Amino acid sequence: MLGLLVAGCGDGGKDADKGKGSDKDAAAGAAVSAGGFPVSVTDCMGAKTTFAAAPKKIVTSNAAGLELLLRLGAGDKVIGTGFPPGKGTLPADLDARAQQVKVLGKTVIAKEKLLGSGADLYIDTFASMGGMGGGMGDAPTEAEFKAAGIKHVFLKSTACAADRKSPVTDLSAVQDDITSLGAVTGTSGEARELVAGMKRTVGAVQSAVGSTAESARPTYFFFDYDAGTKQPSVVCNRQVAHAVITLAGARNAFGDCDGDFKQVGWEDVIAKNPDWIQLGVRDRGGEAANKAAFDEAQKWLRDNPATKGLKAVEEGHFVRIGSERTTIAGVSNADTVREIAKTLYPGKVG
Repeated sequence: MLGLLVAGCGDGGKDADKGKGSDKDAAAGAAVSAGGFPVSVTDCMGAKTTFAAAPKKIVTSNAAGLELLLRLGAGDKVIGTGFPPGKGTLPADLDARAQQVKVLGKTVIAKEKLLGSGADLYIDTFASMGGMGGGMGDAPTEAEFKAAGIKHVFLKSTACAADRKSPVTDLSAVQDDITSLGAVTGTSGEARELVAGMKRTVGAVQSAVGSTAESARPTYFFFDYDAGTKQPSVVCNRQVAHAVITLAGARNAFGDCDGDFKQVGWEDVIAKNPDWIQLGVRDRGGEAANKAAFDEAQKWLRDNPATKGLKAVEEGHFVRIGSERTTIAGVSNADTVREIAKTLYPGKVG
């Protein structure tokens, strides 16, 4: 699993030397790389891949990687994507450019199409795409990527999430991804601006609610409606959503489970009896369609015998913020922190 963990000057190829990195080392290494190439990135185990120059033809696995590149000003280097963003799902200033990117796969890009794309870099948002469906067939091996002349990297904040040794309580891994991706694409200045903006946003929230005692923080359940209602899928303490919820001044109702996601029973949700429920629906591409999806998720909770008695349901404590900006790493994670906090602490957060 190659993750964008650290960017810095280094020698070519991949090192067998593994396991020496840390989050602090990653941030420090990324800062060193601001001057230019060569730039190295490491995987979740510390193995290194080096870029002698910025890639010229990039393929992204999904809309998250594409959005980051657009925000960095490297969108003109993207020659294709999988899981393309629906029209209107990205901010207006990015949407038009995103719609011009060639769609190599409506879900996971087929192996043959990816290897024959002509890309020199493939950015995976997740360590494994198998759980995302789409009948993808076999993914390319690292040897096949190398033979095709494609460097293959993953985003650390998602690829390494399940293997973290402790809960994630801030957005530093996301910011490290942005810093490293900026170094790899020659857009370090833009990356610094994006990271600084995220820190300002989260810092303002922390100034307002960060001192709230743990016992006074409301419990919060992320309801992944689109993942299915028969057996809820919850976010655990290694997932970026846990950091978003924590920074917003809430307590993740399932913050006691280690890992990124976990399937539980509705009896487990009932036992938690959360104060607030986020209606985590996926972006439908327009305000009216999104409202309809939020309404549908809320109605399901109100009508279902197992959930209609939950405290949050009875009190109407629903948060209408989409799934992607909460559970998938990106610049908008910081905005989600602010929006959740504004709902939970009215009048305290601007």
